[in-house]
Amino acid sequence: MTANRPPRIGVLGSLCNPPHIGHRILALEAAWQLELDRVLLVPTARPAHRAAPTESFATRMLLAAAAVAGDAALAVSSIEADLPGPSYTSETLRALAGANPGVELVLLIGADQLATLDDWHDAPVLPSLARLAVAARPGFSTVDDPRVSRWVTMPAIGISSSLVRSRVGAGQPFRHLVGDAVAGAIDAEGLYRGTVPS
Repeated sequence: MTANRPPRIGVLGSLCNPPHIGHRILALEAAWQLELDRVLLVPTARPAHRAAPTESFATRMLLAAAAVAGDAALAVSSIEADLPGPSYTSETLRALAGANPGVELVLLIGADQLATLDDWHDAPVLPSLARLAVAARPGFSTVDDPRVSRWVTMPAIGISSSLVRSRVGAGQPFRHLVGDAVAGAIDAEGLYRGTVPS
């Protein structure tokens, strides 16, 4: 932490079903480029706009903890488990601010999410709750947007959680897509074995 500024915490929300190397790369690139003191990986407790995953919140927390293990710049937060109702980013940010007074929050999203930001719950207040840092994505505009505080540059990572689940279900190699710790947790828990390849 720089002496002349408050602690700066990045917030990266995800279902974490499972987290993959794209999440880790975004978190670490943002930590470096934005001089963040810590990046919190925040598993979604109760998705507001999609069906709840088969995997429990506790299981997805386990995977998230495996994803951040071994790096002091990363941590995982279970804060959404304590919030009532569907998981909304605005409520998560309010809760994190209340639990961490004096901290500057930086919300990390992709340009694909920025394109739909107007449809998010409480979208107009999000820039007042956290600075918005956006990772460029192929096919999505990076033109100036007054809501964006910073753009995060990172390699294009063509990996999704659904791809990982599909590969596990098909018995295909997947360890390189998630890292050893997450792969070990997937194997130990027997996850995604019944996933139908897409």
